[in-house]
Amino acid sequence: MTAPEPRSTRRQRWAWYLYDFGNSAYAAVVLLAIYSAYFQQEVVGGAEGSRLWGLAVGIAMLVVAVTSPVLGAIADFSGAKKRFLLFYTATACLFTAMLFFVQKGMVLIGMLFFILAEISYRSAQVFYNGLLPEIATPEEIGRISGTGWAVGSAGGILCLLLILPLIVLVEGTLIVRISLVVPAVFFALSALPIFLWLKERAQPKPLPPGESYLTVAFKELHTTLSAVGRFKEFAKFIVAFLVYNDGIIMALDFAAILGAVLYGMDQQQLIIFMIVVQVTSVAGAYASGLVADKVGCKRTLIVANLLMLGAVFWMLFNQSVSGFFFIGALAGFALTGVQSVSRTMVGKLSPRGQSAEFYGFFAVAGRTSSFIGPTIYGWLAAEAALWYQASGQSVALAEQSGQRIAILSIAVFLLVGLVLLWFVDEASGREAAALPEGGAPAQ
Repeated sequence: MTAPEPRSTRRQRWAWYLYDFGNSAYAAVVLLAIYSAYFQQEVVGGAEGSRLWGLAVGIAMLVVAVTSPVLGAIADFSGAKKRFLLFYTATACLFTAMLFFVQKGMVLIGMLFFILAEISYRSAQVFYNGLLPEIATPEEIGRISGTGWAVGSAGGILCLLLILPLIVLVEGTLIVRISLVVPAVFFALSALPIFLWLKERAQPKPLPPGESYLTVAFKELHTTLSAVGRFKEFAKFIVAFLVYNDGIIMALDFAAILGAVLYGMDQQQLIIFMIVVQVTSVAGAYASGLVADKVGCKRTLIVANLLMLGAVFWMLFNQSVSGFFFIGALAGFALTGVQSVSRTMVGKLSPRGQSAEFYGFFAVAGRTSSFIGPTIYGWLAAEAALWYQASGQSVALAEQSGQRIAILSIAVFLLVGLVLLWFVDEASGREAAALPEGGAPAQ
C-alpha cells in the first residue's frame, strides 16, 4: 500500500510550524514565566493579584468565545483565514510589546493590555488551526499537528533562553518589563513565513444579493449549529474538551504564580522551571502525535489526561522546589499531548469544507471553559486565603493555603472531562466526517 501524496510542500509545512514557534514565545513568557507572576506579585500584590489575574484571563477568553464562531464562518465563506490571521497576529505582537509600560500599581492598564494581547493571541489560533486541514491529509494530520506543537514548544524554550541572561545579570523590574518586548518581536519574525510561503487553498464564495458577510456568517453559523447536532460524536467530544481543557488552562495560567507563592521562586527560577516544562512539552507533543496516528486520538487523550491528573495530585502534597520541577516536567509532557491531540481530533471529526467553522466551535469550547476555570481558580484562591487569614494564619501562609485549595478545582475539571471523553466514539465520528458534504452521517 503506497503512502498518500502530501497535501503541501515541506516549505509550506515549515511555514505553519514556524508560526507555532513564534506564538509559543508569547505563551511561555507572558502566560507562564514572566507576566503572570509579575502582575500577581508586583503590579497588584497578594491574593487579590490571583483573583484579578484569573478575571483578566476570563474576560479575554469570553470575548474570543463570543467572536470566534462568527469570524470563523466569515473566514470560511470569504476565503480569508490568512487575512484574519495577519490582523490578530499584528495586534497580539503590538499589545504584548505594550506590556513594557505596566508598572507597580497600574492595575487597570496591566489588565487592559494583557486582555487585548490575549484576545488577539487566542483569536489568531482559530485561523491558524483552520489552516491545518489545508496542509495535511487525514492520514498525516496527527503527525503534522504534533510536530507543529513540538516546534512551537522549542520556540518557547529559545525565547526563554534569550531572556534568562538578562534576568540573571540585571536586577530590578525594568529588565522584567524589557523581557516582555522580546516575545513580541520573536512572534512577529517567526510569523512572517506563513504569510509569505503558505497560500490559502479556500476560494471566496460570491455574496448572495442583499447579503453582507455578517448576515451570511450568522446563516452559516446556524447551519453549522445544525450540523453539530448531526455530528454527534463531534458534539460529545467538544463537551468533554470544554471540561478537561479547563483544567489544562488553569494549570498553565497559574503555574508561575504557584511557584512564586508556594515555593518563593524568583523570576530566574521561574524561567528555568518553564524551560523544563517546555523541553518536556516538545517530547510530549511529538510523541502524542505519533501515538495518536497509531492508536487513535481518544486513547491518547485518556492517557495524557491521566498523566496530568497525576501531576496535579502530586502538587497537592509536594513541599519542595525540586519536587515542583519534577511535577512541571510531567505536566509539560502531558498537557501538550492533550492540547495537540485535541486539535488533531477536531480535524478528524470536522466535516469536509467546514474546517474553520468547526475550529471556531473548538475555540468556543476552549475559550468558554477558559473563562470559567481561571475565574473560579482565582476566586477560590483569594477567598480561601481570606478565610485562612481570618482563622489566624499569617498572610503568607494563608495565601499558600488558598492556592492549595484552588489546585483541587483543577483535578475536578480533569476528572469530569475524562468521564465525558470516555463516551466519545471516535471511529463513528470519523466515518461521519468523511462523508461528502451535505451527506447524512451514519450514527
